[in-house]
Amino acid sequence: MTDPNTSDDGGEIRGLAARRAALDLLTAALARRTGLEEASSANAFRGLEPRDRGFARALTLATLRHLGPIDRALDAKLAKPPPEAVRNILRLGATQAFAMGAPAYAAVDATVGLAAAQAATRPFKGLVNAVLRALTRDPPDMSDPEALAPPWLFARWRSAHGEETARAIAAVIAQEPATDLSLKAPDPALAETLEAEVLPGGTLRTALRGDVSAWPGFDDGAWWVQDASAAIPARLLNVQPGETVLDLCAAPGGKTLQLAATGATVTALDRSAARLERLKENLERTGLSAETVVADAGAWADPRTFDAVLLDAPCSATGTFRRNPDVLWAAKPGDIAALAAVQSRMLDAAAAHVKPGGRLVYCVCSLEPEEGEAQTEAFLARHPEFHALPAAPGEGGAPEASLAAHGALRLLPHQRPGGCDGFYAARFGRAAQ
Repeated sequence: MTDPNTSDDGGEIRGLAARRAALDLLTAALARRTGLEEASSANAFRGLEPRDRGFARALTLATLRHLGPIDRALDAKLAKPPPEAVRNILRLGATQAFAMGAPAYAAVDATVGLAAAQAATRPFKGLVNAVLRALTRDPPDMSDPEALAPPWLFARWRSAHGEETARAIAAVIAQEPATDLSLKAPDPALAETLEAEVLPGGTLRTALRGDVSAWPGFDDGAWWVQDASAAIPARLLNVQPGETVLDLCAAPGGKTLQLAATGATVTALDRSAARLERLKENLERTGLSAETVVADAGAWADPRTFDAVLLDAPCSATGTFRRNPDVLWAAKPGDIAALAAVQSRMLDAAAAHVKPGGRLVYCVCSLEPEEGEAQTEAFLARHPEFHALPAAPGEGGAPEASLAAHGALRLLPHQRPGGCDGFYAARFGRAAQ
């Protein structure tokens, strides 16, 4: 058998420990919504050599980004469905050969070795060998954007946004994203130092890879990782120094840091104490300050009202598939209606904390209309004391094409060169009396 640590200009096959870890990550990611995050935090994974961790995660994410066309190709070669563990091994092998550029012979041999290394899948090593070798003779079609998304989600996008836009959204699924950074304060020198492009709104987009904590400016607290789309809702609040601001569902804290950097007095609330600890760590690193509160945003009994309130509500997160492709395969059709009910409740709770004459921004990292446009319509109907405050074209660094009904922003992943997260953001004003 070929050495599983084979590498050349076409790609690399890491050793058995890395491939076993990738199998564990993929299995967890497809089993439950938070599976990939949980498996990535497990001691067994964190105990791997850094290079093996990096490869295992990269292979898992590449598999999830290409899962649709790979499964279609596998189904054409399989007489009957194999056990799920065997299918996942086949998915990993096909990804290495057809999405990551590894030499086909090395991908096949290493994947057969992975199957042989485990008692449950050892009887299927011949099947793994035969199917993958058949694919090398008849490679998968990776070019159809529609195949990249789960069929039910693509059908939703087609219904909401039209065929052409749905295909443009889906095409972004296969793209590995660059890293976006928000700055604590403008610093033209950082863009050059980080080999970054300056996006509208001031976000830096860098092609650097590896451990972000080793990048220039990290230890100084000059920036934090935050997608360009995720940085826009906080900008829509137009917060001024000395104003009071409430950030609901604040963790892991990118928007809190933005708000604190304006000189406002910020209260950051989240129901997860563990996630708030990460926020506190970032506040300490950046030298910014905010009050942190562990509470359910929909049931917080504090009587205070604020000049500005930001609600980044729990959602299906379908817009985050560039960095979290597992959300596409973990999401279920019934999730969206259930989450929409939660969002409605949280919007009502957020409204109660807005001072007369104050502002409220509602946002979700979702592509689904029930979680965006429908929430705005229903909120304005329930709350005559609020009115829409339309965004201007390009405001906050948003692509002009994102301007939607009521002046809200419907940010789609294909609207920015190099891609961006899908987001919906709407701004409301409360009457002064």
